[in-house]
Amino acid sequence: MTAIEKIRSAKSASVALAQASTTLKNAGLAAVADALVANAARIISANHIDLERGAETGLSVGLQDRLRLDEKRIQALADAVRLIISLPDPIGDLKRGMTLPNGLRLAQVAVPFGVVGAIYEARPNVTVDIAALALKAGNATVLRGGSAAENTNLVLVSVIQDALASVGLPAESVVTVDDFGRAGAVEMMQARGLVDVLIPRGSASLIKAVVEESKVPVIETGDGVVHIFIDETARVDWATEIVFNSKVQRPSVCNALETLLIHRDALDRVGPSVLNQLHAGGVTIHGDEEIVEKFDFAVAATEEDWHAEYYSLDLAVKVVADLDEALAHIAKYSTHHTESIITEDNSNAERFLKQVDSAVVMVNAATRFTDGGEFGFGAEVGISTQKLHARGPMGLAELTSTKWLVRGEGQTRA
Repeated sequence: MTAIEKIRSAKSASVALAQASTTLKNAGLAAVADALVANAARIISANHIDLERGAETGLSVGLQDRLRLDEKRIQALADAVRLIISLPDPIGDLKRGMTLPNGLRLAQVAVPFGVVGAIYEARPNVTVDIAALALKAGNATVLRGGSAAENTNLVLVSVIQDALASVGLPAESVVTVDDFGRAGAVEMMQARGLVDVLIPRGSASLIKAVVEESKVPVIETGDGVVHIFIDETARVDWATEIVFNSKVQRPSVCNALETLLIHRDALDRVGPSVLNQLHAGGVTIHGDEEIVEKFDFAVAATEEDWHAEYYSLDLAVKVVADLDEALAHIAKYSTHHTESIITEDNSNAERFLKQVDSAVVMVNAATRFTDGGEFGFGAEVGISTQKLHARGPMGLAELTSTKWLVRGEGQTRA
């Protein structure tokens, strides 16, 4: 079967999925969750091959972490699928309705996109997350998971297909074009009329390539140059814990902290606790002149550091004079993913919330909460940093479109 034939098979499956009952879709998801756990050893074995090849080919430590699956992570994926079962089915939801003066009854309702395509790299969890969310929203899925996770993804898709078929859903509800390499991705990007929406997840270069080359509508998930600003009123304990959690808990993901801004009036009071704990946790501090002068473990930051999404235990740190300078820095360097302020000044908090133009803006919270699972979506398709259709973590609702249903009794237009 060629890549385009696989895509056409997903299109055919999408017709059946659009008509599937919530009960049947949930049965498919339950079968997938059970199959993931039952096939954990098989999945881990394939994943081990990918990890070995990644280490041999110089795959970064951050991407190796994203690539890795173990029993705990597979169980978490299964748990996420089961949580999706518990979520309301968005299909058929009434968005708005009205009766016109001529008696026509109008209803705008949620409907599936049809076929959702995803192009991503070294993230086998995305295979499960997108397939499960798309299925619950009545969509078929075409996946290109990249060469780094090729063996893992082939096994995952096989497991998912067998599970869906076992309850009477089309196995082609989820297909992969990984076996066609980049040519498969090109077929997806050119498949206007077959693939209804395409979602890239990965490096800035991957996302840029998909946006520029695709003939299919794209929902752009941007990279995460994520900021935290510690203002002059910030509590030392909150600042220390929030910054450490945002950077260190899992530095290889897009909601990890990459640039820390510290108000000059908070530097002596808050800075030592925050930066010493980061240093003790293995973080390399790339600081401006004031930071390097004050902390002997800091290295000098360059212009590139303010643009960096490190995916590692590195952090850019800058001292700013006030909230205005912090906002200006974020406006210049942010990728509009997630920004947070640590403050006890309500006016500063409200101004930060209103003025920062990012998909998620926080007050006194770790940036690691920008996540579909944490937001209660069960999983996420990605985190959109664009403004049309979807913004922020994307769950079930973001995998639907709408159509108008019009019911009449013989009306004609004058």
